[in-house]
Amino acid sequence: MPSEPDLTAIAAALRQVGRSLGALADALTGAAGEPTQDERYRAAILEWGDRALTGPECIALLRRHGFAPQAVGGWVKGGWMETGADGLRRMTARSRELVSGT
Repeated sequence: MPSEPDLTAIAAALRQVGRSLGALADALTGAAGEPTQDERYRAAILEWGDRALTGPECIALLRRHGFAPQAVGGWVKGGWMETGADGLRRMTARSRELVSGT
């Protein structure tokens, strides 16, 4: 009869896999560690630019920068993004000021 799995050992092994994948990603990109949240905000805003994006395009862009799809609502409520009458999402002047340093 098989014994019960050691969940603590499995969890520890999964954590090691995660750290290893992070190290591999850093080696591939030449990066040292994860970007800060502020760096991720700036990178997302810079990639977005002045374009108007659909909901799925917006989510895909934010995901590339490590944000969950639910972040869209927070960006709108925080005044970083707005949804136009056409349903497309755009960065606000506040967002553009953040990346321009003014």
